[in-house]
Amino acid sequence: MDLSSKGKLFLCLFTIGILIVVGGCASFGERHLKIRNNFEQGNLETAQKEINKSLKKKRRGETDLLKLNQSVIELCSGKPREAEKLLREVRDRFDKIERERITNTAEKAVSMLVDDNTVSYAGEDYEKVLIRVFLALSNLMYDGTDAPAYALQIGLKQNEIIKNGTVKDPNNDQKTLNPKAESYRQVAIGPYLIGVMQEETLRNYDDVTKAFATVCEWEPDFIQGQRDLERAKTGFHCAAGNGVVYIFGLVGAGPYKLQQNCEVLQASQFWITAMLAMSGQRPVIPDLAPVMIPVVVRPRRTVPSLAVSIDGKWSAQTETLTNIGRMAEEQFEAVKPQIIARAVIRRALKKGIVYGSKEAVDANLWISLAMELGGILWEALETADTRCWNLLPAEIQAARIELPAGEHRLSLQSSGRTFSLAGSLSGNDYRNSPDSTPLGSEHSRTIRVNAGRNTYILANFSGNTLIGEIVASNENDDYSRQEP
Repeated sequence: MDLSSKGKLFLCLFTIGILIVVGGCASFGERHLKIRNNFEQGNLETAQKEINKSLKKKRRGETDLLKLNQSVIELCSGKPREAEKLLREVRDRFDKIERERITNTAEKAVSMLVDDNTVSYAGEDYEKVLIRVFLALSNLMYDGTDAPAYALQIGLKQNEIIKNGTVKDPNNDQKTLNPKAESYRQVAIGPYLIGVMQEETLRNYDDVTKAFATVCEWEPDFIQGQRDLERAKTGFHCAAGNGVVYIFGLVGAGPYKLQQNCEVLQASQFWITAMLAMSGQRPVIPDLAPVMIPVVVRPRRTVPSLAVSIDGKWSAQTETLTNIGRMAEEQFEAVKPQIIARAVIRRALKKGIVYGSKEAVDANLWISLAMELGGILWEALETADTRCWNLLPAEIQAARIELPAGEHRLSLQSSGRTFSLAGSLSGNDYRNSPDSTPLGSEHSRTIRVNAGRNTYILANFSGNTLIGEIVASNENDDYSRQEP
């Protein structure tokens, strides 16, 4: 076999090797798909075992996300204290990384030589906000003392994100908003929780009215918010001898990220290398390495809302208070140009290093080809940064019911319809309504309602069945028995 034949064989084998390596580059989303699948099937114990297994590997930037997933499992398992502890830990860690990132140029430089996974993960902007949301919900489920502070943090964090996106116009010195900040919707659940908790104290109804007015402005389709606003204007919480039950539903399978080849960039780099091959003096192999970028996936909506029954009678339908899927998708589209720009710069830098090295060593044919193949392999080993909090729900929904003090049987069931609470079904059994469509099994538990107090209920319906258990705020301590 002559040198030319050996060279061809070497090139074929090397190319096959590259394809094998490329096929084996799993992203965060692909590695942890088992956790998500087990969670959505209600196998919380198995999902937790998968998290424990992954935590032992201590992959860079993944520990915090695994703990966020663990917090959702703890919350759905009726362990809100443990969930809050995990959420606080990750919140503080993300804040620390965010502060240090301003001066950490070394990580940015390394990411240009490898990929975005080498940068410490401080959370996507929507995740930073939602950590505060889940902190408030977790605290409400067992104590409630820190929930007002967490609810305030929701708005403060979002304002901080928007402020950081504010830039000055060099022409007229007026402040303008970065497109990234302009695309971020305000999260209505923050002022909603503030209004709900403040209303229970029977004080400062001006603040309650302001909070619910903000909810109506930010989430106009949330009909319950309009009712809350009208009630707040009258200074009325509930009738004597009654209490109020708030149901918070974590509804639908939430967004997650997967890596995808950006075919436009791949085609561009192919033609660039082809032109270099025609114009240069040294051999250049057409570059077929994929350009992997993350994409946000929003699963098909299968659970429009939850039907709420009290003592066997339909009482309410949950409504969307925060659309997490939309929030994630819109914010991703805002930063997508930056992700693509980094990918372009990274490829250009890598190609520049390879071509510069070839010139520096005055490479002959075979050395040049070997360096070309090494460069392609270097590019092919890139993995899109798909790190994300992938056990979030698609939506956070809410409903309010006023009930006489005492014990009641609460039932939740996924429902295939959404409608205004002002509809004609109020007070009727939704199962007997000809235009209602129950989708899954009914799940029930006994709840205790205290006169003049709020009782908070949390349930996760990632699919048509309950994940974990229905969690009530007054089952673990004496908070709900305190006098208002």
